Amino acid sequence: MREFLAGAGLLARGLRQWRRTPGAMALGLIPGTLVGLLFGGALVAWGLVLPGLVDDWTPFADGWAPFWAGALRTAIGVASFGAALLLAVVSFTAVTLAVGEPFYDRIWRATERSATGEVPDAEYGFWRAAGDSALLILRGIPAAALAWLLGLIPFVGGVVGFAAGVLLTGWLLADELTSRALSARGLDRRARRAIIRAHRARALGFGVATQLCFLVPFGAVAVMPAAVAGSTLWVHAALGRGSATPSPAPPAVVRPGAQPAPPANRASDAAR
Repeated sequence: MREFLAGAGLLARGLRQWRRTPGAMALGLIPGTLVGLLFGGALVAWGLVLPGLVDDWTPFADGWAPFWAGALRTAIGVASFGAALLLAVVSFTAVTLAVGEPFYDRIWRATERSATGEVPDAEYGFWRAAGDSALLILRGIPAAALAWLLGLIPFVGGVVGFAAGVLLTGWLLADELTSRALSARGLDRRARRAIIRAHRARALGFGVATQLCFLVPFGAVAVMPAAVAGSTLWVHAALGRGSATPSPAPPAVVRPGAQPAPPANRASDAAR
């Protein structure tokens, strides 16, 4: 639990980047706003047509008692909208990171400089971001489908499906958000995932906290810059990097006329 909370705390630390580089963080709101409007409109449209679709999917329940027919259709509707919401969050993250590559690259570089004083040389680039984003969407589809199936469980399906969906998509978000800082250090996809698995609890904490913030209306737009900064700090913690580069020790000052101390006679010291 301590590692889980530590991972969630890294998202909060990412919010502090607003004080250090407010300009870069503000620019990171632009792609999130544009993509967020697109996915928000899609979710609203899905919510409007969903009741009719559920009725079309369940003609066999027309002859049931009203209570059971309503319970079944409500469960299917809630599970369907919840699964779409989880998939929308994953897709939003993927598309926003790809579209906003120049903006989030600035946030990543600013976080690297403020945390360690240097920026890794390896480039991430648009095409790598696009490839990782497409893979994230593909991985998000089975996660949303599993959450939908669990949501159909009578009475407890809504809670179980939501919890499972948040955990699964939180893991995917942690994997995707940390890919920039890890790839910049010359690590391929297999090495990146090995690091994520080695710090599973911390990755889940960071991903779940990000996912929950993204589920809040307008939260995805507002938190995305902090998520990019926080994922960079996550990589520093996972790789054992300090928060700052240690400064070298100052040179010894020898006063004029003073004789340097003679070297210790280790042999005589050992004999004693």
